[in-house]
Amino acid sequence: MISTTLLTIPASVWWSVSALAALVTAGTAMRAAVSTRGSTAVPATLWAIAACLSLALDTGLRASGAISQPSAAASLRMVTAALSLCPAMSLLGAKRPQHGVWQFIVAALAVILLLPTLATALVRPDSVPDAHLLGRGFVVILSLVGWMNFVATRHGPAATLVTLGQLVVVRGFLPLVDSEQAFPPTASTAAPMAAAIDCLGGCLAAVGGLLAMTSSLSSLSSTRRRPSLAPAGTFAAAVEPAFLGFRETLGAAWTLRVAERFDAIAASRGWPCRLHFDGIHPADTPIDGPWQRDAQRALGALLQRFVSIQWLRRHAWPARAGGRLARDERRR
Repeated sequence: MISTTLLTIPASVWWSVSALAALVTAGTAMRAAVSTRGSTAVPATLWAIAACLSLALDTGLRASGAISQPSAAASLRMVTAALSLCPAMSLLGAKRPQHGVWQFIVAALAVILLLPTLATALVRPDSVPDAHLLGRGFVVILSLVGWMNFVATRHGPAATLVTLGQLVVVRGFLPLVDSEQAFPPTASTAAPMAAAIDCLGGCLAAVGGLLAMTSSLSSLSSTRRRPSLAPAGTFAAAVEPAFLGFRETLGAAWTLRVAERFDAIAASRGWPCRLHFDGIHPADTPIDGPWQRDAQRALGALLQRFVSIQWLRRHAWPARAGGRLARDERRR
C-alpha cells in the first residue's frame, strides 16, 4: 500500500523535498559554526555544510532533470558520501596546534574515497562507480564513530537521526548493496521509490540538525540561568559549565581524554576530586583553596588545547582562572 502511494508521486517532487531538507540541514550546520566559534570543532561544521550543499545540489539537479542517468547520479552522490564522513574525521584531530594541518588529511581521505568515481569516469564513463568493499566498510565505520562520539551527550538523539539519515542517503555505497539499483534512471518506474528513500534520509538529517540546534540554544540558556547542578560556591559549580559545554562541542572522545589527563594530574598532586564524563566528583568541595586554584588552572590549560579564551568566557569560565587565561585577563 505504501509503495503504491509512493509510486503515484513523481520522483521530482521527492527530490525537491530532499534538496530543501538538505538546505535546512546546511542552515543548522551554519548555526553550529557560529555557536562553536573559538573551538577546533569549527572545521567539522564547515565540512558538514559542504556535505549538505552537495546533497542539495545532487537532489536539486535530479529534480530538475539535469541529471537523469545512473552514472552521473551515483558519481555526484559519492561526492556527498565522501564529504559526509569528513566532520567525524575532522573531530578526531581537533587538538591544537595540529588541527589546522589535520584538515588536509581529512581532505585527502575524501579524495581517496572518490577514487572509484574518478577511475570510472576515465575507464567506463557511462557506468555506476563500483566502490571497493573496504571503502564501503569505511563508510559504515566512520559514520558510527561520529555517532558514538555524541550519542552519550545532550546531542545523542540528534546524532542518531543525522547518522540514520546519512546512511540512508549514501546507501548505494554500503556493504552488500547494489549501487546500480540505488540510482535508477529518472524516467524508470523505480525512480519514485529511490527518490522517496532519498527524501527520507534528507528529512531525518534535517530533523536531527534542527534538534541539535534547539538543544544547543536551550543548553546555552540554561547555562546562563543556572551554571551548574552542583551547589553554589563549589569548585564543581565554577568549572562544570565550561567542561560540559566542551563535551557537547567536541564529543565524548576528547572529553574522556581531557578527563583522563586531569585525573592523572589530580592523583599526582593529591587533589580530592576527579573529573568524570558528567563533571567534577565530588561536587561539594568549596571553590576557595590552594588546590582548587591549581586544579582550575590545570583544567583551563587542558581545555585551551581545543577552545579559545573567548569560548571559555561564553561558557561561564571563572575570570580568576590561572595559566594563559589569567595572563590574558591581566593584559586586558
